[in-house]
Amino acid sequence: MQYLSNIIFTSLLIATSLTFYFRVKKIRRNIFFGVGYKRINNKWERLKIMMLVAIGQSKMAKRPISAALHIVVYVGFVIINIEVLEIVLDGILGTHRLFAEFLGAFYGFLIGFFEYLAFGVIVVCAIFLSRRFSKRIKRFDGVAMTEWPKKDALIILYSEIVLMTAFLLMNAADFRLQSIGYDGYIQAGSFPISKFLLPIISDLSAENIFFIERGCWWFHIAGILAFLNYLPFSKHFHIILAFPNVYYSKLTPNGKFSNMDSVRKEVELMMDPNADPYASPPENTETANGTSVFGAKDITDLSWKSIMDSYTCTECGRCTDQCPANQTGKLLSPRKIMMDVRDRAEEYGKRVDKHGRDVTKIKTLLNDYISMEELWACTSCNACVEACPVNNDPLTVIVDLRRYLVMEESKATSELNNMFGNIENNGAPWAFPAADRLNWADEED
Repeated sequence: MQYLSNIIFTSLLIATSLTFYFRVKKIRRNIFFGVGYKRINNKWERLKIMMLVAIGQSKMAKRPISAALHIVVYVGFVIINIEVLEIVLDGILGTHRLFAEFLGAFYGFLIGFFEYLAFGVIVVCAIFLSRRFSKRIKRFDGVAMTEWPKKDALIILYSEIVLMTAFLLMNAADFRLQSIGYDGYIQAGSFPISKFLLPIISDLSAENIFFIERGCWWFHIAGILAFLNYLPFSKHFHIILAFPNVYYSKLTPNGKFSNMDSVRKEVELMMDPNADPYASPPENTETANGTSVFGAKDITDLSWKSIMDSYTCTECGRCTDQCPANQTGKLLSPRKIMMDVRDRAEEYGKRVDKHGRDVTKIKTLLNDYISMEELWACTSCNACVEACPVNNDPLTVIVDLRRYLVMEESKATSELNNMFGNIENNGAPWAFPAADRLNWADEED
């Protein structure tokens, strides 16, 4: 019977691990639908930023109460998974509390610490649920927060509470079995929280307590494996992607736009007095699927970093909450921009799975997901970039889509077209020649 249990557990572990691997592999493929991204310099500086933002969560500190609550859940999730390693090995080898003898008294400290963290996670998740149901936090709603994103947040919070409760009840049953000397249950661990659950099971027989302990053990580990496979379909995949995403984030000051190499080379050629006027224009090396394009119309024109941003998006709404365009009633929502990129990458990936990389695009990111009204509402102020806790950059997506509208389709707004004409004719954005620029001073005199 013991060997059968080990075989079942090992089979479950292998199956869920493979499922997780293939889903992550597909997400990686979707991310690299994007074009090249050249930010691999300053490795030590990037590691420092990753430690501060992804691990230290420094950008969360602007909302100290939310930050403190989030850190409890984050630390609990990370550290309690150390305990999961022992559960996995126990399941494979058929042992029970494998690390107890090796760690000695320190093992008791660890289990006690895990219990305090588990209880903290339950309390904080309950607080987060109450905040969501209170409807008092505006950023939890919005045009992008349809039925599924709201359900996703609730599923994670409920799952955390259930899994941590199962962990504590498992420990309570284990503690009781240890105290009565049940076969196979050695004296190991400290149970400062789960001991308060003992009255629930104290009147049960040893066999029933054993079944509760085993049932909670299986439920806890199976729930964690299910949770692992749910992550890649959820916004909570940022738990994993936040680290590479922050590592590859911009080191240049916010607001500094990158020039397209093809445009820069063409301008340099025009300004070079020694250049051959009949020479062919420089080749545009910024291509998507082998086609030359200025800016971006679809995800295959974006950088892979922009697509990774979308998969890392926490959907917290801090970007939209800080967006001045959104605050004044404009249609723009930086959170929706990120979610649209991710949704389009998923849709395009499914069509590639079905038809191959030469698939005909029925939809595109521009127009079918993101409208021109949204794009031109952006003030390029970088408030969304500054607010994002995982260093996402919605502005880069907006600018790339705008570039396509202006340079490929000549669909700039009337205000911009007037400005372009003034720059071309007058050398400045204003609708009067350079000779008249100081007339205001004469009027003052």
